[in-house]
Order: sequence, then structure tokens, then C-alpha cells
Amino acid sequence: LSSKKGKVEREFIKAPMPGKIIDVLVREGSNVLRGEPVVILEAMKMQNEILSPVNGVIVKVSASTNTNVMKDDLLIEIKL
Repeated sequence: LSSKKGKVEREFIKAPMPGKIIDVLVREGSNVLRGEPVVILEAMKMQNEILSPVNGVIVKVSASTNTNVMKDDLLIEIKL
């Protein structure tokens, strides 16, 4: 998403594959750095760290522990 005159840029982190959320490592309102793990997703018996692609503030956490997600389900929304 691009920023135009006062609009806030947001980054959406989506599930890269179907799996189960093992842990959510961030809370709404917290700051996150690029490359910082935000969610642990278990898929095919392997735990995958989902990393933040940007620096920003967590606006919304859609993922919750012990829930199953499908590919492209929204996990985290970050305000840049």
C-alpha cells in the first residue's frame, strides 16, 4: 500500500502456508523491527518463525495460539 497525503501505510503479514499457530510473539501497540519474529507457525511438523518485513507498530493481531490457519490468512497488521 502506498501513502498519499496523510494516509497511513500498513504492512500485512499473511500465513505463508497452512499450519497451526504455536505462539504469537507480539502484542497490539508494541513496536516491531524488521526481521524480528512475530509468530511461530507449525507446518509439516516443523516450526517456522514468521518475521516482520518492516519496522513499525503492531496495529492488529489476528493470529491466536493453538489455532489453525490457511495459506494467506491474515496474521498481523503493522503500521509503518
